Amino acid sequence: MNQPMAITIRGLTKFYGKAPALRGVDLEVGRGEIFGFLGPNGAGKTTTIRCMLDLIRPNGGTIRVLGLDPQAEPVAVRARVGYLPGELRLEDNLTVEGALRYFARLRGGRVDWGFVRELAERLDLDLKPAIKNLSHGNKQKVGVVQALMHRPELLLLDEPTLGLDPLMQHEVLHLIAEARAEEATVFFSSHIMSEVQAVAERVAMIRRGEIVEVAETASLINRALRRARVRFGQPVDGKLLGNVPGVTVLSQDGTSVLLQVAGEMNGLIKALATLPVRDFETERPSLEEIFLAHYESDLGEAK
Repeated sequence: MNQPMAITIRGLTKFYGKAPALRGVDLEVGRGEIFGFLGPNGAGKTTTIRCMLDLIRPNGGTIRVLGLDPQAEPVAVRARVGYLPGELRLEDNLTVEGALRYFARLRGGRVDWGFVRELAERLDLDLKPAIKNLSHGNKQKVGVVQALMHRPELLLLDEPTLGLDPLMQHEVLHLIAEARAEEATVFFSSHIMSEVQAVAERVAMIRRGEIVEVAETASLINRALRRARVRFGQPVDGKLLGNVPGVTVLSQDGTSVLLQVAGEMNGLIKALATLPVRDFETERPSLEEIFLAHYESDLGEAK
């Protein structure tokens, strides 16, 4: 990548006792990019984010966040970052407004309170109740607001829509897109593949503490296996299509054949041109299917 980097990680390792959590992670995230970080529980997502903020110390490797070394300048890094942890802890006896004003003071008071109220209104968050009386979803909204309230250069969001209803999930994605439009960089982990697919320009998949793939979201989906269902005007031997390079016959039911296609569709289209096709449908896999394919192969290796 030729653009300036918001995050550069080289050879990052972290052990908890003798158990490896990160095994030489390498990552680059460009400024102004929305970057998705995917992996199952225990893969190393949260550990990576915490190392970026010097909340925990790695055993090896280097990290630069907005050009700064978080171990040497942790306060400077955190002043320019909006962080939403996966497990948010708030003072129970404060009101929502009291908690947010506390975060504002930690940031030197450089917060536009009108913007805070706008965020709260968009997320349907009442500022008056005590934190201890909030549902999990409303506590998550407080976390989203405190991460965005100072308009940071970089957002590190660990499962930002966790516990929110679909309407609020959609609104959080809008807020992320708006932050990007204002030239913020967004690095976020999520288990909800559809939201990553909707907003992330690139994604990294982490497995057992190692990065297994970094790719543009669109290219990752476009190059993956596709399914095609063909309906014929009369019965056809599906084996004829199975002989086409890259095509696998998954099932056949009367005049309907379900196929899996790897790579280009050109060979299949040419083969179908000689047959009595009545209907032809194709379906690209979702990011979730691609993600699961990585981890299904991993389970096979483990066995």
